[in-house]
Parts: sequence; structure tokens; C-alpha cells
Amino acid sequence: MLEFQTEEGTLRVLLKGEIDHHSAGQLREQIDCKLDELLPRLLVLDFGGVTFMDSSGIGLVMGRVRQAAAYGGKVEIAVPAGHIRKVMQLSGIDKIARMQAPAAHPAEQKG
Repeated sequence: MLEFQTEEGTLRVLLKGEIDHHSAGQLREQIDCKLDELLPRLLVLDFGGVTFMDSSGIGLVMGRVRQAAAYGGKVEIAVPAGHIRKVMQLSGIDKIARMQAPAAHPAEQKG
């Protein structure tokens, strides 16, 4: 499951649930379609709502880095502390895309 947010040349993709070989193909198609439509300067893949990820998530990021680079765009990854961040770092993905903390989701904000 995912949600798109756009603002001034940035496309933020809020990923939710599990990312595995069953779901990765559909996620890729949806993200690629939006990339082709908007050609954002910056794509932010926000893993803040992801509960499980296998190596398919790494492939998802690598493919979007290649696609964005083809038209001069960049990719950043928003990853919370924990096992998903560790998987990203162990894979070396942080060498090709900048990692940041995920955006606060409205349901998580306290005021």
C-alpha cells in the first residue's frame, strides 16, 4: 500500500505494510507511473509505515534511483531506526541515496 504527496518538485511516496517479492512488483509499477507523469526533481521513498521488508525493498529503491537518474532526478530514503534501516545500511543503499528520518505522519503527531 502506498500514498503519494507532491510539493514543489518533490514526490514523496509513503510506503505502508510489507514489502516482499509479492508486493514489490505492484509498488514499482505504481511509483514508476507517477515518476513518468511528474518527473520530480526529488523522489522521497518514506518507509515509515513499513512493517516488514526483504531484499525486494532494496531492489525497489535501486530501480527508482536508476529511473530518477535517467531524467536528472534524485532519490532520498526516509527510514526509521530499527531493522529496516539496518537492512538498508548493510546493503549499502545509503551510498547511492541519502537516508533521512521519516516524516511525521498526522496520526503520530502529538500537539
